[in-house]
Amino acid sequence: MNNTLTEENIKKLREELEYRMTVKRAEIAKEKAIAAAHGDRSENAEYKEACANYRENDNRIQYLLNMISTATVIADDEIDNSTLGINSRAKIKFIEDEFEDIVTLVTVMDSDPENMCISIESDLGLALKGKKVGDVVEVIAPEDKYTVEVIEIL
Repeated sequence: MNNTLTEENIKKLREELEYRMTVKRAEIAKEKAIAAAHGDRSENAEYKEACANYRENDNRIQYLLNMISTATVIADDEIDNSTLGINSRAKIKFIEDEFEDIVTLVTVMDSDPENMCISIESDLGLALKGKKVGDVVEVIAPEDKYTVEVIEIL
């Protein structure tokens, strides 16, 4: 995993990590202790649920640590507005059907395809990354292949 993230994304990940390692862990430990006091743990649904919550929280902590430690961080002042990259907006044309749309290339954390906020690591995002106005690129998606032209960088 080597995601491209912004400084703001890293800040959000660190905040969630801090919360999960302190507040959330303490809450789960308390739930687990209360459930354990109810008796036989082998048939105690509350205890089993608390254990599952503990594992789920630990898995998320490991995920966050991995995201933070392996991320390529892009500083806001490193963004080049002459080519497409993180936080770039562009008007593009899908060549096959002459359809035009505006896309925003974002980090995987900010991805929202329904609103055309496309992850820079998606098939379309990778194809557009580093492109300029007038560039035509072929996008190779898992089940399709299509061509896109960069009309304007906004």
